Amino acid sequence: MKAIIIDDEPLARSIIKEYLQAFPQVHIIAECGDGFEGIKSIMQHKPDVIFLDIQMPKINGFEMLELVEEPPAVIFATAFDEYAIKAFETHAIDYLLKPFSQERFGKAVEKFLAQSTNQQKHVTQSLVQSVTLMPSQSERIVVKTGGKIKIIMLPQILYLEAADDYVKIYTAEGAFLKNKTMGFYEQSLPASSFVRTHRSYIVNVQEITRIDPYEKEAHLAILKSGVKLPVSKAGYAKLKTALGL
Repeated sequence: MKAIIIDDEPLARSIIKEYLQAFPQVHIIAECGDGFEGIKSIMQHKPDVIFLDIQMPKINGFEMLELVEEPPAVIFATAFDEYAIKAFETHAIDYLLKPFSQERFGKAVEKFLAQSTNQQKHVTQSLVQSVTLMPSQSERIVVKTGGKIKIIMLPQILYLEAADDYVKIYTAEGAFLKNKTMGFYEQSLPASSFVRTHRSYIVNVQEITRIDPYEKEAHLAILKSGVKLPVSKAGYAKLKTALGL
């Protein structure tokens, strides 16, 4: 079994390495000090399991997992908040709250070893979907573009557009693809700032300069950039509520 340790604290990494000596079938192939290194290492080595901290510089553990196309099994070793703990418990992913004992660590590894590969992948994907809806995760969107990682703060978003199995996120710097659904962003973005005006569009209401009537009961939202976005009858009602009209 190939394992990678991803934690910004050298002491935490050394403890995991020490405790893993009791499991000769689990071989450490890499250590990473942040999420950027973690993504590269996972893509390069294709590990069976990662020991992952959540609160790290640059991007956190959840954001890192979102950017991995096929995340491996995950054992979290972290001092994180109650939202995450609820998510872990819901999806039966094991987690270690720092500081943890060797006995508790051993139980987590044994639980991983007892699961099938399909079970591991399913619970990891379920966890990623769950935690990205947490309040602490909803202040920014992290995307991969041209082999680089970009952090988009919510106020930078002009609008979002459906693009097959992806969502295209428009900013002043250009458009970025994210492997999510429009339904996901409609649910996770703050309703006071982002409104789904049409089945294919979600708009940042701060970017709207005016709303013009269009054919029948439809409208057009005119943005500061000059872009015109369609507004359906239902979308117009949502917009009026968000704008206090």
